[in-house]
Amino acid sequence: MSHEVVLATGNAGKLREFDALLAPLGWTLVRQSERGVVPAPEDGATFLENALAKARAASAQTGLPALADDSGLVVTALGGAPGVHSARYAGPDARDADNVQRLLAALENVPEPQRTAHFYCVIVYLRHAADPEPLIGQGRWAGRILTAAQGSAGFGYDPVFFVPEQGCSAAELDPAVKNRLSHRGRALAALRAQLDADRA
Repeated sequence: MSHEVVLATGNAGKLREFDALLAPLGWTLVRQSERGVVPAPEDGATFLENALAKARAASAQTGLPALADDSGLVVTALGGAPGVHSARYAGPDARDADNVQRLLAALENVPEPQRTAHFYCVIVYLRHAADPEPLIGQGRWAGRILTAAQGSAGFGYDPVFFVPEQGCSAAELDPAVKNRLSHRGRALAALRAQLDADRA
């Protein structure tokens, strides 16, 4: 039996990723835009605050269980920036290339050993808008920031995110490998384990 869950995103790519991993649960994921949800502002100080706000807004407005994520790049030499502002690092209307250029400029004089970074993702599942015990999956993907873009696959900061165990940037990885290694893949796997335990 299908179980409808609203995904607090308008991003079709995210919907496909979530759909594939969660298909064995028998869920039907719908984007919040299909239900007329007014997105929650992403003004939290943490990834978890943003994900919870998005999930609560989507669930409250639809009456459905909700899934939401928030993720970003955390650079050690920049005190954790761009962090929760990763998508808007170069401004509110910034494109991926703008954000990458701002990051490279901020790290211009930082030596390679100090260019450590990680992607971080938190995914929240709420059974209902007032759920006091949300299920939370977290994932972290360690690497370092290159001095120039490499590769053309992926999106966001992938072309400048070097993956040491693979010897290339995230934008040079096969998509299936990236999905297995990435912060979002790890967070989804952690959430899936909790969902399986919750259903047992």
